[in-house]
Parts: sequence; structure tokens; C-alpha cells
Amino acid sequence: MAIPVIDFSKLDGEERANTLAQIANGCEEWGFFQLVNHGIPEELLERVKKVCSECYKLEREENFKSSKPVKLLNDLLERKSGEKLESLDWEDVFLLHDNNEWPSNIPGFKETMAEYRSELKKLAAKVMAVMDENLGLPEGYIQAAFNGGGGLDKAFFGTKVSHYPPCPHPELVNGLRAHTDAGGVILLFQDDEVGGLQILKDGQWIDVQPLQNSIVINTGDQIEVLSNGRYKSVWHRVLPSPNGNRRSLASFYNPSMEAIIGPAAQVVNKANQEVEEGYPKFVFGDYMSIYAEQKFLPKEPRFQAVRAMRET
Repeated sequence: MAIPVIDFSKLDGEERANTLAQIANGCEEWGFFQLVNHGIPEELLERVKKVCSECYKLEREENFKSSKPVKLLNDLLERKSGEKLESLDWEDVFLLHDNNEWPSNIPGFKETMAEYRSELKKLAAKVMAVMDENLGLPEGYIQAAFNGGGGLDKAFFGTKVSHYPPCPHPELVNGLRAHTDAGGVILLFQDDEVGGLQILKDGQWIDVQPLQNSIVINTGDQIEVLSNGRYKSVWHRVLPSPNGNRRSLASFYNPSMEAIIGPAAQVVNKANQEVEEGYPKFVFGDYMSIYAEQKFLPKEPRFQAVRAMRET
């Protein structure tokens, strides 16, 4: 079983209806799908791979060798307790967004990543527009909701640059613990060769197969809320590997902290049939304050917690 692979270029041709249906299926049945022919130039993606690999090797690899995961794993091996490190991830990670400091010593890193993020943000807008259409929402609804209304560009767009270095004892650690994503639409540019990403579907962990220069899309908790549960945010994790350094660039198009998120009226009142509103309305910043404490726990209590906050 493999997650859907969708040719995004066919949205503009005779196969538009079929492509819309494939994306709807990806959102409703999987929560993950891969886009090929997505419009981001291959040459740019190759440059992204190059500068991110150089950044890890020159600026981060040595630090990882003395990082907390490495130290704790070594301590565990010395104790020979047979335990597993459950409370941390075998991951080197840093975040890029519009208002933080980026690595500066790698030639071309800033320029390449700025260009990549610009292209990816455009792709995010196209994906959200397809979701609008499939859900029967007004054009631009999701993007406007994430921006807090009013047409201003307040939504948060961040890029998490991760590497999962080779682990000598992958049976004792997590690459990245299982979780659902808090935000909106996530666009992942994953390693071409080193796998490890898995999603939970029908009680089984399924590999998200590496596919050269594809972009993996997944729906976060806020899309589940806006769609009133029609689209699901799903559990996913990364397994560590004894071989290969897995590169992973996850970009998040998330609501602004002030945005009020709730089920879209058009979804709740679809076809004049009142559908039960199964999700609360809340301020995204309130949700994130809960998520920060409960990221690796089930999402349903988070929804209950923000519902309780609104009722008090």
C-alpha cells in the first residue's frame, strides 16, 4: 500500500475533474499525498538539496555528535538497561521564517532557500484553492481564514530544516515521535533515497515512499477543523536508520496566532442539510499553547481543551 501520487499539472487540462477527485481522496482517505509536476523548477530543488546538505555537514554535524540524543543514547548503552529513549527525537533541526536569523556561512543558502520558500508558498496557495473548491467553499476561503480575515498576509509560513543522521542503535530511539501537525497545510520536500517517514492508516504504519523531487502534502489539525472532520490530520512518524542521513524540509502554512478557526458554515450547512458541528471555534494561538504541551498525544483532548477555554 502506497500513498497517492498525483500529477498536479493535470489540473489545467482535460483531466481537471479527475485530478480534483484524486486530491479530495488524498485529503479524505489518507491525509497525505505526493504531488509531481507541481511547478517548482527541478533546478531549484537540486540547489536546495545541495545547500541544505552543505549546511548540515559544515555547520551542524559536529554539534550533533555532542547533542542530547547522542549523550542519552550513550548513557543508555552503558547502563545496559534495555530501555528505549521515548522522550526525544534523533533529529537535527532548525527553523526558517521571515523574521529569524538564517545560517549565513554557506554560499547561496539564503538566496536559494528564500527562492524555494517563495515558490512553495505559491504552491500552498494553489493547494488551498483546490481544497476550497472540493469542499464547496468560496474561492480563497481557507487562505483568508488563516490570515485572520481582512485580506492581510498574517498567516505564518515556516520551514523546518531537519536531518536524521545515521543511528547506531535505531531500535532504541525515535527519529521523530508520532504526532499530528497542529497547523494548516504542510508541504514536505523529503530525501530522495533515505526513507523513514510513515503514516498511520487503518491501524497500520505505511511508508511514505521517497519519490525524487516530489512534494508531499499533508493536512494539519486546522484543516480538519475547517472541514468539520471531512479532511483528517493523521498520525505520522520518522523511523531512525543505521544508514544514510535523511534530509527533510517541512514547510507549514499555518493560521496567524490571532486567527479564529472553526468549521466552515458551508461545510456544516451543505446541501441544506444541517451537519453536526463536531469541532469547536477557537483562537489558533490558544490551540498552539495547548499543542506545545501535548504534541505527541492524541488531538481530540486538545480540541476539548480549546472548547472549554471558549466556554469559560
